Amino acid sequence: MTSLKVDIVGIDTLGDAEWATWRAMLAANPALASPYFRPEFARVAGHVSPRAAVAIFSRGGETVGFFPHQRRGGAMQPLAAPMNDYHGVIAFPGGVPSLEEAAGVLDATRLNLTAWVGPTALGEDRRTVQVELGDAGYDGWYAERRATHGKFFKDKERARRSMEAELGPVRVEEDLRDPALLDWLIDLKRDQYRRTGRHDIFACGWTAELLHALLKEDGAGFGASMAALWAGDRLTAVEYSLHAGDQYHFWFPGYEPSLARCSPGILLSLDTMRLASARGYRTFDFGFEGEHYKKYFCNGFKLAREAVVLRPGLGATMSQAAVGALNLAGGGRGERLRTSVRRRWAAIEACETTPAARMKGAMQAAGAALAKVRTPANRVPA
Repeated sequence: MTSLKVDIVGIDTLGDAEWATWRAMLAANPALASPYFRPEFARVAGHVSPRAAVAIFSRGGETVGFFPHQRRGGAMQPLAAPMNDYHGVIAFPGGVPSLEEAAGVLDATRLNLTAWVGPTALGEDRRTVQVELGDAGYDGWYAERRATHGKFFKDKERARRSMEAELGPVRVEEDLRDPALLDWLIDLKRDQYRRTGRHDIFACGWTAELLHALLKEDGAGFGASMAALWAGDRLTAVEYSLHAGDQYHFWFPGYEPSLARCSPGILLSLDTMRLASARGYRTFDFGFEGEHYKKYFCNGFKLAREAVVLRPGLGATMSQAAVGALNLAGGGRGERLRTSVRRRWAAIEACETTPAARMKGAMQAAGAALAKVRTPANRVPA
């Protein structure tokens, strides 16, 4: 096979021919159905994210793939990380460069990937979960889910009645693009990050700017919007989503914490699916599995790969030695610590554009992860 070559260019330098090839690859490759692979997402994120670019892979002078990305120091990440839920090389089926091959020609000391779509033996699987409506539509899906998980959905029906009795009639509006509503959601998420000790991904500024910019992108077959749930006059929940084709990707949910007993976020997701299905959406992507409610909603899943590809050398050797030493301390602590710190660090490094900010975030993440690992399994943290 002809060796793979790469050219790194600015996203705004791509011309009509390159975008046409990009779109043809998407149309031919069902694995790339997510909105994150669309040219519109790359264009908007390329303008907003610091140090954005696209790698154009070729063999024998013919373009075989595109990889939009960003750099932080010597590290390379998918474009718009840590907010990019799927990434990989945009390419025709059967001609997709493997991660190993792509990493070999990219000039990066480290390549951080949380949900790589494409051939690779590196890293480990992570599941994302979806609602597939199929021919039965929303009503058929809900009837099947309610029959299978009756207690859960009956509880949510009671929660809706309870909230209406307390606050007034429940109503949901979709396809919203009000900047003030987005600011309300971002403030809610930032408060959640503070309460839970997670890194505030919106403190850096450009991530919030990206969400605002995507709301203005309303072309044919691609867009971003919000849905919101009110009870009486009270705003109780908002969810920001991306959509392309018949794919609807739930992205940033937020609800009023004082109303958690009424499950406003879950009620909003249900109503959003019902309304969006009437407009032709058939796959509703909930991202990574984990939150308990997703197992009741979702009837499908996909596998992506989480991997950190290190350029051979001192950095890779020291990383493996540190993990080995922690494992010798007992109980596989090194591996658990590495996974926790790696995920936190990937978010911090992607958000923060200065060494000082990255170092501050890394120290906080390492301390939090180590404290978690040291907590005995049979003890509930205070």
